This record gives sequence, C-alpha cells and structure tokens, in this order.
Amino acid sequence: MRMIAVAGAGLLLGLTGCGNESGAGGVTGGSLEGRTYLSTAVTEDGKPRQLVPNSRIRLNFTDDGRLIAEAGCNSMQSAVDTGDGKLSLDKELVTTTMGCDEPRHRQDGWLSTILTSDPAWKLEGERLTLTSGGTTISLTDRETAEPDLALDGTKWSLETVVSNDTASHQVGSEKAWITINGERVTGSTGCNELQGKVAQATGKLTFGEIATTRRACPGDAGKLEQSLLTGLEGDVTYEIDANRLKLRTGPNGLDFTGAR
Repeated sequence: MRMIAVAGAGLLLGLTGCGNESGAGGVTGGSLEGRTYLSTAVTEDGKPRQLVPNSRIRLNFTDDGRLIAEAGCNSMQSAVDTGDGKLSLDKELVTTTMGCDEPRHRQDGWLSTILTSDPAWKLEGERLTLTSGGTTISLTDRETAEPDLALDGTKWSLETVVSNDTASHQVGSEKAWITINGERVTGSTGCNELQGKVAQATGKLTFGEIATTRRACPGDAGKLEQSLLTGLEGDVTYEIDANRLKLRTGPNGLDFTGAR
C-alpha cells in the first residue's frame, strides 16, 4: 500500500488571500475567485512542452483566496494575491507528500517553480493564460473543459481510501468500482460483486445493507474489500468535481474516478 501524508486541515484553513482583481492589460473576464482551470497547452520559448502522459495542470482559485494547484501527482496550495496582473503567493506552497514516479515528481517541481515566480496572468472569457519568463501555460475553465459527470449511470472506479489525515492507493484499487442507478448501487470490491440500496438527497447518500458474493479475498484483496464496504455504510456526503466523486463520513472516505 502506498501511503500519502496530507497536510493538516488546520494549517490549510489558516491560508487566506490578499486580493483578487482582473488581469493585466485591461482584460475582461472578472475575478478568478471560485473558478478552476485546466491546462490546454504549455510552451517554453515558443516551443511546445509535453506534459507527462495522462497528466494536466489544474489551478483552483478558492472562494477564501487560496490557490490549489496540481500537476499530476501532489496537491500544492497557498494564499494568493492576484492584483496588478500577477499571481503572488502569500506563503510558501503547502504540498502533500504522495510518492510519485520521477517524471511526475519533476513536473510537480516545475509547476511549483512557475507559481512561486509571480507569473503574469490574463483572463479572456473562459481562457486563462499564465506567463513566467519564456513559459506560457494556457488553461480553460474546468466547467467547460470537463463538465461534471452525472452521479447516476457513471462507472466510478476506486482511486483513494481516505482515513483521517492519510490517504492511500491500495493494491488492486483499479478493480473496485460502483455504479448508482436511482435507488440501487452495484459494483465490485475488486474481489466480489456487490449490490444494495441507496437513497439520494442533495449532497448526501444513505446506503442500506450491501450484499456481496462469497468469494474468499485473502491479503490485500480482503483489506481493499473491507475499506470499500466501510465507506459505503449509512449516511455519507458526496461531491462531484468533473470526473471525480468524493464520498465522506467525517474524516474518512473514498475517492473515485468516473469514466466519460
């Protein structure tokens, strides 16, 4: 099991922004606050820079004045001031410490260097451009680039198990999934098939008893099954962000990725 140490919630909540204004050059488009952008192209000295396969730059400007950024592995964030057409971080980036392969680790470092260089930004409608030295990152509003998937009918594959301040990608997670259709949930624990009832309300799901087939699941398969079934018990809150589904019961929960 690969473990991920996540920065404490108290520290992250203490990061507050200093300002949020329109970009330089008389650009229209309003505030960045409350919006998320996904990269569409990166150039360095006028030449395309290829990102690590299956990765994308993600910038989330929160309502409370923070910038949360991802480059394919770890999440990094800081309070941010967007005045005078610059992204100026108020503090050093607080970064999760998930183990990454070397290419994604380097890409995280590259993005961190860009964000801490006070890059210029320009917003034109739904298109955001960041410029630092010879590097330009072009991004599009997330709601346009990747609309939220529907809760019902989507196959949600398990990605991460969250327990307090620790998240883990457990062995065999890619084989575990659920699909919700109205009042029914079906899926697989990665070892056994599952089915049960679920009630839907705004931002909340209430799972009834989940039945599974009876195949023995030794070792990692058994641990994964238990983690999944524990996360599908009783009342849980849910949130969908593009192709990501988060289920939470207090500090514990499950993160899924949906297939488009």
